[in-house]
Order: sequence, then C-alpha cells, then structure tokens
Amino acid sequence: MGIKDWKKVSFLLVFVFHNFFSQQTVTGRITDDDGENLSSVIVINMSSDQKVYSNSMGLFSIDAAPNDELRFVKADFRRVSATVPSNGFSSQLLVVLIPIPKEIEEVKVVKKPTGDLETDSRLASKADKGEMVRQAVGLPQPVGKMREKPAEVKQVLLPILLGSLDVQGTYDLISGKARRQKRQYRYDDLQEHIAWVRNRVDNEYFTAAGIPEERISEFIQYSFEVKPQVRTYVKAKNLSGVLLRMEETMPAYVERLKKNKTPE
Repeated sequence: MGIKDWKKVSFLLVFVFHNFFSQQTVTGRITDDDGENLSSVIVINMSSDQKVYSNSMGLFSIDAAPNDELRFVKADFRRVSATVPSNGFSSQLLVVLIPIPKEIEEVKVVKKPTGDLETDSRLASKADKGEMVRQAVGLPQPVGKMREKPAEVKQVLLPILLGSLDVQGTYDLISGKARRQKRQYRYDDLQEHIAWVRNRVDNEYFTAAGIPEERISEFIQYSFEVKPQVRTYVKAKNLSGVLLRMEETMPAYVERLKKNKTPE
C-alpha cells in the first residue's frame, strides 16, 4: 500500500472516530405545564430518524450528535423541538409540552325516555328525535355509514348466470350511476378524514413547520397520498400515529412549496 493510500485510510479512520465520539446520549424528562410527567411522548432525532418513547416517569434517552434536532410529539399537545448544542447538554434536559386548547361541547340535559313512544316523541322535538326513539324502543345503533351501496359488476353478472336479472343494478352500471357513487363516496371519505385531523390538531402545529394555514388541508391530503399509513391511522382513530407519519412528509411538502413559490 502506497503513502497516498495510507493517507486516505488514516483520514477515513479519523473521520469515523470523530463522528463516533461526537455522538452522545441525551437524557431528559418530559412534563406538562403543571409539572406532571408525560409518558408515551415520541422523541425523534430528525437527523438519524431514531425514535424513542418517554416512560411512565416521563424519562427518555436517545443518541444524538451536536446540532441534531430533537422533536417531541404527543397527541393533544403542541410540538416542541430542541437542538443539541456543540458541547452537548450539561445536565438532564427538561421538556415541557403545552396542551392544545379544546373546545368544550355544549352540554344538553335530556329527559330520560319513558318507554311510551308518544311521550318520548314530544320530548325528542327538543333533542335528537332519532336517538330518543331508538333508546325508547331499544333499537341498536347503525354500524357504518348509512348510504346506498353502489352496484358491483360481479353482483349483477352472477344473477344473470343463474337465470335472473338485477334490473336496478344493471341500470346503475350502464348509466354510470355506480361509478359516480363510488367517486362521490371517495371524495366524502377524504373530506371527512381531513376534517378529523383538523378538528384535533391546532393550526399552529402546521404553521410552525412552515405550512401556511390556507394550505393545511392540502398538506393533509398530500400526506395521505405519499404516506398511506397516515390515513390508516386516521381510520383507526390513532392521533399519535397520524402525527408521527405526517411528520415524515412535512419536509418534502415544505420544500415543494418553496420551489413553487412565485418570485416577487
């Protein structure tokens, strides 16, 4: 091995050891603004994509290097970030998460159903008629969305092979009604899922990441498309999972906004 090769190897070894020893373990505790320990907070090293969770005492431990950004995410709390200084943290890091304010729904006092449909129907005029009557007669709650099911090709062809004809289903397929229904249902579901996220996450969460308020719904839809797991978590009503996956799509979306921005 020549002198030049030895120099290259020596430089590589120095670089590797420098990066190895510059890594450190950052420890800390996470609380709310009342000083209560917060468990299950997601701690993300944005440089290495390492993720850990705080324990029942609010404690966490994660590897990081100088200038790495640590991000702290928990459902119903504002996101917090901290940058590791060049000389590291001299002591345990204390992170305080502020809850996102929630609107309190109006509380309505409704008289208990008597079991008499005539009496309960009059009471229902001041409340949810359908709900009151269901309680009175013991009807079960409907499962899923109450909407007409679009005709399917298999469901229409199978009766024909057996010697019968589904007139309505055949008409829906030929006229394009079934196709329009499916398109409308997909749109309705998309808007419902976007609204689910927006109703639970404060606008400041997005604007702090560089997403304008008027683009928030567009970003949520974008995250559904590039990271389908986001929508899977929405369907499962798992807000922590939604936030974690959306975090992964934010940098690319913000960068796209910068590129598309028209010069003044």
